[in-house]
Amino acid sequence: MNFPLVTTDWLADNLARKNLVLLDASMANVIGREPIVYDLPVVIPGARKFDLEGSFCDLNSTLVHAFPGKQQFTREARKLGINADSLVVVYDNQGIYSAPRAWWMFQSMGHENTFVLDGGLPKWLAEERETASSLAQEPAASGNITGTFKSGMVCGSGYVLKALNAGQITAVDARSPERFYGRAPEPREGVRRGHIPGSHNLPFAQVLNEHSFKSAEQLKLIFARAMPADNLQTVFSCGSGITACIILMAAVIAGNENNLLYDGSWADWGSNPALPVATSE
Repeated sequence: MNFPLVTTDWLADNLARKNLVLLDASMANVIGREPIVYDLPVVIPGARKFDLEGSFCDLNSTLVHAFPGKQQFTREARKLGINADSLVVVYDNQGIYSAPRAWWMFQSMGHENTFVLDGGLPKWLAEERETASSLAQEPAASGNITGTFKSGMVCGSGYVLKALNAGQITAVDARSPERFYGRAPEPREGVRRGHIPGSHNLPFAQVLNEHSFKSAEQLKLIFARAMPADNLQTVFSCGSGITACIILMAAVIAGNENNLLYDGSWADWGSNPALPVATSE
């Protein structure tokens, strides 16, 4: 897997690149951190909307933010003019929040030539680079990308329960300690407090320096402290599968391999009374 990040310097130098497709994956609903609120619309020039809460979400699923199927992904990605040879760069307006989710979606659909802008829009603005007040329209010509879903990159609760009981995976949760240990209520109605028994807590803010990822060396130390060095497959979760992708990306930056996203995450697990819950520290 490619190193997942590009810098603002790189993007500024490559904005006019013919095969570059720039995607804004910002979300309307930001949970787990104080959101950055903008007085006026502002985007990076040429960015197209990557709608994680609509077009690229399976709205028929019972999961809060469900991965789209390969046909839906292919249809919507082609509308954005994405081709099989496109170089895709994704950012969001919180710095690092929802862009890693879009990145993992592309990886899971077989388009590895996808990267996240480290620092996102906040870093771009802090450097006083060129901006636009509106997103680019969908291109007239459709792209030719075809999503090929890799099932070994996303899983559900059944796999997590079975693999944990068999000692085959390490589970890591990106939520805050307050939510992980059940000291704070869940933001979604009907979801129990606590965490998946046997999972480890690594709040996503710990892998960031304000709006950007910490260095690979720093991230290696963080993962060494947060989880055992057991060489097992690592399953990442959070509230609904968004911020889990932040720590999943951090793991990739740190050189960890064999990573998996629990797409439904705690919104799925915590709402199923048949699944066990732990709250102990």
